Amino acid sequence: MPYRPATRRPISIQLNMLKLSGSIALGLWLGFIAIALTCWLASRLFFPEQLTPVTSAVEHWVKPPVPEHVELQPRPDIPPQSPLFEQYEENLRKNEQQQRLDQARGSSRNLANPKCQFWLQQDQNAPSEKSRANVQQFCD
Repeated sequence: MPYRPATRRPISIQLNMLKLSGSIALGLWLGFIAIALTCWLASRLFFPEQLTPVTSAVEHWVKPPVPEHVELQPRPDIPPQSPLFEQYEENLRKNEQQQRLDQARGSSRNLANPKCQFWLQQDQNAPSEKSRANVQQFCD
């Protein structure tokens, strides 16, 4: 003899669609927030150095760098006969020459020019007035 009677009792379930929809939406939202926070914490914990370029790019995007205005230095008021003036002119000449050499080394057109390459190498190994003059002559 069975313990329970064989008759089934009907269970009445009432669904409120508004509560069901709200519960599902809240669950999806909380799940998304939990996954996002977990990924963020894991990236901070395991890969802190990889976020440096991203953070600097975001900083530049949010707050762009202010360009600095380069103002030309006026020539000093030194008489032309002064040794300081001669030293100043010599330094200017050396700086211009160094800039031309750097441009010649950085130019991609000079890579195919063997004479330019030779004189650039000579000037790098044993700098002299002759090597600098030949760099200026053979390099663009």
